[in-house]
Amino acid sequence: MSYTLAIAIQAGVPILTWGPPGVGKTATITMLADGLTLPLEVVLASIREPSDFSGLPVIGEEGVRMEPPAWAHRLVLAGKGLLFLDEISTAPPAVQAALLRVVLDRVVGDLALPASVAVVASANPPEQAVGGWDLSAPLANRFCHLFWSLDSQGWVDGMIGGWSNSALPHLPSSWKNSIPEKEVLVASFVRHRPHLLLQVPKDEGQAGKAWPSPRSWSMTARLLAAAESVQAEEDVIASLTAGCVGEGACLEFLAWRRDLDLPDPEEVLANPTYLQLPDRGDQAFAILMAIVTAAVGSLTEERWSAAWCVLARASEHGNKDIAAVAAKKLAQARKPELSIPLKELEEFAPLLQKGGLM
Repeated sequence: MSYTLAIAIQAGVPILTWGPPGVGKTATITMLADGLTLPLEVVLASIREPSDFSGLPVIGEEGVRMEPPAWAHRLVLAGKGLLFLDEISTAPPAVQAALLRVVLDRVVGDLALPASVAVVASANPPEQAVGGWDLSAPLANRFCHLFWSLDSQGWVDGMIGGWSNSALPHLPSSWKNSIPEKEVLVASFVRHRPHLLLQVPKDEGQAGKAWPSPRSWSMTARLLAAAESVQAEEDVIASLTAGCVGEGACLEFLAWRRDLDLPDPEEVLANPTYLQLPDRGDQAFAILMAIVTAAVGSLTEERWSAAWCVLARASEHGNKDIAAVAAKKLAQARKPELSIPLKELEEFAPLLQKGGLM
């Protein structure tokens, strides 16, 4: 759990850890903050008022401002940190509503927290919490939900030999570079399974957990980029994905991802004439979008020309509609110094002219 949490914290995705009392949720978060050198602010949500998150009205010369509490000022002063919202499932609905902007936008009252402040919350299941509430659907969908699994052997080893932070992953500085690639992967899946874009559970208990939405799929893409940057195991990737979109959508997405067998976009851009697209439309779409995304990420004359060559070949071999979607993305990224490949663009010229891209 510590390994998975460390990835999500560094990726900047809000995390909600679920588990029974006494399993060490608070102690683990404290240890993670120390291991990642993040100042820690612990806020017990169950005993707070809505104004502790939305701010207290203070009259000043410029009008009324919403003054945040001291812990928010300390995080701004530090420039980074970890905000730990403990016992969030015992917070009443009014407090949950006040937390919406705090969790997603990191705004407390009229004060914006630094982007490098991570948000982690913990909750006991409602049946195990004193005065517990189901989380509201809007608040639940702002989190990646991770469920605590108690490792008895790990606990025994820690009690005997001490607890260590040495195995925590540290994301490389370049990890965000692969976010566009993962966004294309997620978008390709949703294009294949459009009904999974948004599925709000009708049951209140399930609505307070993870479920698919445009927001949670975006979080999934970000976490995939973070996890793969440290070569995380498949079970870690599965936990993070299920924590965002729920187990059902996660299983479908991971099975589809395993079946794709995508070629390396860099190899295709180096040898564009060698690409043979599969017959499956979802595979072809994912491949073309991945190639265009890679080209746009580092756009040179050679990569620009190679990408258009790939799209032209795809169109000639019966994938015109799919190639047209990728062509719009590529055309939007054109730099003034890049030449227009007239031969390759011939198939897409009407579409691009209609969209004002030519």
